[in-house]
Amino acid sequence: MNDLKENYLSYYDYELPEELIAQTALKNRLDSRLLYLDKNTGETKDNTFPSLLNYLRPDDLIIMNNTHVSAFHLNGKRETGGKISLLVLSPSTHPRSFLAMAKPAKKLCLGSIIYFENNLTARVTNIIDESHRVIEFDESPDWQSHLDKIKLVPLPPYIKTEMKNDSRYQTVYSKHEGSAAAPTAGLHFTEEFINRIKEKGCGIDFINLNVGIDTFRPIQEEFLPNIKMHGETCTISEDLADKINHHTGRIIAVGTTTVRTLESFAIQNKKIDYGKKTTQTFIYPGYQFKIVNGIITNFHLPKTTMLCMISAMASRDKVLQAYKVAVTKKYRFLSFGDSMLIL
Repeated sequence: MNDLKENYLSYYDYELPEELIAQTALKNRLDSRLLYLDKNTGETKDNTFPSLLNYLRPDDLIIMNNTHVSAFHLNGKRETGGKISLLVLSPSTHPRSFLAMAKPAKKLCLGSIIYFENNLTARVTNIIDESHRVIEFDESPDWQSHLDKIKLVPLPPYIKTEMKNDSRYQTVYSKHEGSAAAPTAGLHFTEEFINRIKEKGCGIDFINLNVGIDTFRPIQEEFLPNIKMHGETCTISEDLADKINHHTGRIIAVGTTTVRTLESFAIQNKKIDYGKKTTQTFIYPGYQFKIVNGIITNFHLPKTTMLCMISAMASRDKVLQAYKVAVTKKYRFLSFGDSMLIL
């Protein structure tokens, strides 16, 4: 089996014109397009996102990831004037302290001062590893309001525009803080559209997976069975597990993070456990899905674990042929891009 092309990352490559990488979110979430892919036949259909209703059945259960992006990005300077970029990941144990990923981190020694706009400063109080630092903001009574004015949305590296208002990088159903990146397949939904899905008779429920910053790191391993996925914390409630275990219709996941969570808790076909765990599940062709029947997802970068996952659902050839259609029809790709439905 080791000589199968499907087992090598280079097999999941395609040409993505840079101009198709969406740099900004659409003003109206529902204005995005939707490419339907029949996972059995490979047939594709060009739609708008609200057309999703036409493909749903009254007994479908749609499951979403309700994580909330709590990380933020800061631009600062060192005492020498050198630029520092910080991805602030989470609060630390002390007041005004945060864990941050710094670039260039090697310039930030213990005690280093970082200068920001609005006369805000922070000091490095701990060195965690080669890229992570604990920083503590000054004791000014207005430090939080100053911080709120300068912090930026932690956008993926392929988006070159800065964004201060984070509402369009959050799903309308985001709830549990802890993510460094948004589960972007859910960005297309509005509260009104979710109600329309419910009115059709479909069930809507939620898992939680905190998306880590490692999701944007390139894969270094070529042979897929050797890839070690980064761990991400995910949770399924007892009520949802009971609902899934008694569900007779299709289960449709919104986003690869939802698929990963559901399949990580699978016990057997259509049977699932509940609780909280750190998942390192990597899904690629050859995997037999136990819980998920379909997925609503955005378009992914070449040679990524997300592209491997959807190729496991519809085959690599069908997926890349659908991507070729999307490129030809100038769909918008990646986080702020258009959507794809695989059923």
